[in-house]
Amino acid sequence: MNGKYEKETICIQSGWKPKNGEPRVLPIYQSTTFKYETSEQMGRLFDLEESGFFYTRLQNPTNEFVAQKICELEGGVAAMLTSSGQAANYYAVFNICEAGSHVVMSSTVYGGTFNLLMVTMKKMGIDCTVVDPDASEEELHKAFQDNTRCMLAETIANPALVVLDIEKFAKAAHDHQVPLIVDNTFATPINCRPFEWGADIVTHSTTKYMDGHAMCVGGAIVDSGNFDWGKYPGKYPGLCMPDDSYHGITYTEKFGKLAYITKATTQLMRDLGAAQSPQNAFLLNVGLETLHLRVPRHCENALAVASYLEKHEKVAWVNYPGLEGNRYYERAKKYMPDGTCGVVSFGLKGGREAAAEMMDHLQLASIVTHVADARTSILHPASHTHRQMNDQQLVEAGVAPDLIRLSVGIENKNDIIEDLKQALDKV
Repeated sequence: MNGKYEKETICIQSGWKPKNGEPRVLPIYQSTTFKYETSEQMGRLFDLEESGFFYTRLQNPTNEFVAQKICELEGGVAAMLTSSGQAANYYAVFNICEAGSHVVMSSTVYGGTFNLLMVTMKKMGIDCTVVDPDASEEELHKAFQDNTRCMLAETIANPALVVLDIEKFAKAAHDHQVPLIVDNTFATPINCRPFEWGADIVTHSTTKYMDGHAMCVGGAIVDSGNFDWGKYPGKYPGLCMPDDSYHGITYTEKFGKLAYITKATTQLMRDLGAAQSPQNAFLLNVGLETLHLRVPRHCENALAVASYLEKHEKVAWVNYPGLEGNRYYERAKKYMPDGTCGVVSFGLKGGREAAAEMMDHLQLASIVTHVADARTSILHPASHTHRQMNDQQLVEAGVAPDLIRLSVGIENKNDIIEDLKQALDKV
């Protein structure tokens, strides 16, 4: 690509570029291994002296082309696919952290991410301090420590729908000489490109809008190439010092702006193996080709649904950043002028019991753990995705006991509203 195409064209044309007589559609390279003519060639690949494919756990052509497309959509320099969004966030953090490191994280991140940092990675010797995403700059600064190695937040929090002040978080991170990692799953690069606002690394659960059809679990990490790891060798020895596990390579010296993704691939994917399958990457690419069409429809429908719910007598409250009067409306207009996402949260006056009853009466919308695909779906996070949290943690995460997460699909908006109406009538 020439770097001048708009996002709509990138969705269709980026990544796989067939040559004369080659398949028009991205092929599935359903092979674990790749043949070479000489031992020397293979050796040079293992020494990272040449680029190429030798084992699908590390790299695969199908995966590589899809990663290129996501990289271009986000405006980064390098990207990699992972087996899930959880794996993407884990790799993104662990690539620059080790036992004794510290992370600053927004309190409203997805429950799985919260548990990953606060429980699992804590067992690995990595500590985490959570901060209110709406905290003042002064409060944010207090969370950093000498051993802080990164800051993590979500563009739009799942399911609290907090819109991140990316510039404020980026400034805080950079003031403390660490990168800002932003999970951009809900906004997608169609509505927001965090690199343009100072973020350094972006992650995705490609399982959501990017796939868009609930067909394949996956994740992605994109590096902006903007954070200068070499300025802080004491903080990032894994990138700035020789890697004894890989022929003594110093990633920043050998790969420059590609150092972060190269290390994540050659070291973490080598040792931990959370690789995306080529079949899933193929399906993900199919989803990406319509991402620019689906996301605006999700946003249009969600705004219509939120406006309907806001006026319903049985609804206690509605949270959607696209609604005028929402606490994040102005911030959303700044960072996502074309729309936020298709997820609406709300509560009923009857509380938890009324929520469960209403959900059971829905006919078009389905009760599923998934979110952000073409079909309208609904969930009660406190009972499902966030049930591992205690009440205090739920409050900190912005998940009220009565919160209903409605993922508005791309069906006709009138049909979605009618389904909600008939279900609410029975409560």
